[in-house]
Amino acid sequence: MTLTRKNLNRLVIISSIPLFGVVAAFGIAPDTPLQDVPTQRIIIDLPLLDLSKNDDANIIFWQQERIQKNDSVASLLTRLKINKKDKLSFLHDVRNIKAMRQLVPGKTIHAQTTATGELLTFRYFSGRNKQLLVEKNNSNFIENKSPSNIETQIEMKLGVIKSSLFAATDGANIPDSIAIQIAEIFASDIDFNRDLRKNDHFKVVYELRYSNGEVIGAGRVLAVEFTNKNKNYQAVYFESNDKEKGYYTPDGKNLRRAFLRSPLKFSRISSKFSHSRYHPILKKWRSHKGVDYAARTGTPVRATANGTVSRATRKRGYGNLIVLKHHGPYSTAYAHLSSFAKGLRRGKRINQGDIIGYVGSTGLATGPHLHYEFRVNGIQRNPLSVIMPAAIPLSTKILPVFKKSTKPLIARLNVLRDTNLALLD
Repeated sequence: MTLTRKNLNRLVIISSIPLFGVVAAFGIAPDTPLQDVPTQRIIIDLPLLDLSKNDDANIIFWQQERIQKNDSVASLLTRLKINKKDKLSFLHDVRNIKAMRQLVPGKTIHAQTTATGELLTFRYFSGRNKQLLVEKNNSNFIENKSPSNIETQIEMKLGVIKSSLFAATDGANIPDSIAIQIAEIFASDIDFNRDLRKNDHFKVVYELRYSNGEVIGAGRVLAVEFTNKNKNYQAVYFESNDKEKGYYTPDGKNLRRAFLRSPLKFSRISSKFSHSRYHPILKKWRSHKGVDYAARTGTPVRATANGTVSRATRKRGYGNLIVLKHHGPYSTAYAHLSSFAKGLRRGKRINQGDIIGYVGSTGLATGPHLHYEFRVNGIQRNPLSVIMPAAIPLSTKILPVFKKSTKPLIARLNVLRDTNLALLD
């Protein structure tokens, strides 16, 4: 059957009338019985456009590629299908640009190209507020060193825990860097390895950076509320002229406790503190005066508090062992390490959260894990239950400034609190 444009339009209109009637019937009376409407299927073959013979062959468009582990500039250009000539020219012209040798996995590059594989612009945000822009000029590629137009906006999001923190943030389209910050902010109150429960929820206010209308990365968490086991934890970021900065409760209490609950960001506990445990290697019952965290070999181990290295050596069953001396009667030990952090030595000053070594299986160990001890006057105490000393709160002098500065952030949390979390299920 031959259809003219006029007849085809008439057919579309006529065939659409029963469909609209069905929609209306469902909208007005869902239980009304419906009669079958006769339909006819018509297939029309349409020729595909041949871009090679079309003026649109050189249309300009933007592509993007996420940097993967072991990626190089050459591999990125290959995935972008850049033609051989431009690929070789680009690699030659950017060979001395430092950012091109320091690609960060997980970040995204943007490329302006044509349908024939010609590369016009290469854009890479290598770090915070840092943009590399390389543009084609005739047959050469030249770095544009003019400052990038970066805009920071405030985002407000909610999330519900169903399995893990990262799964919840992914579901709410929250960047991984924000999830990591949330875990670090509440690290002294919540052990994200073992304390999370299904239907725990959080509200977070954070910075999101844009350039030319595109998201280039997340900034700092400004305010967050986390409900764990029906208990609410709140934090707001504050920075004063007196160099006091960090996260505080709305009443000015410092959230950075003297000690973190866990020396690993994310892992699982494989063996708890016990006065009687069957040793898997020695095959006998003995005390286990620490907590074992199962993790892959090479996982970074962080200091749980400010201190000084009193020992960094190999010791019998402990294997590679680090002992940190903290203020007062406190010390911590980290055992079975695969290696120590570069430059770590006895007497070195360490800050809370610093990477001091890496998970391994040296000494008496059946597999890779970290053995962690919390000591008071040289005696091991259970790090999961011991009462940790508190950090110094804000001074009464700075407290009025703090409350005035953080009031808008707390107001944003209150707005989110009024949101129906059931909508997230």
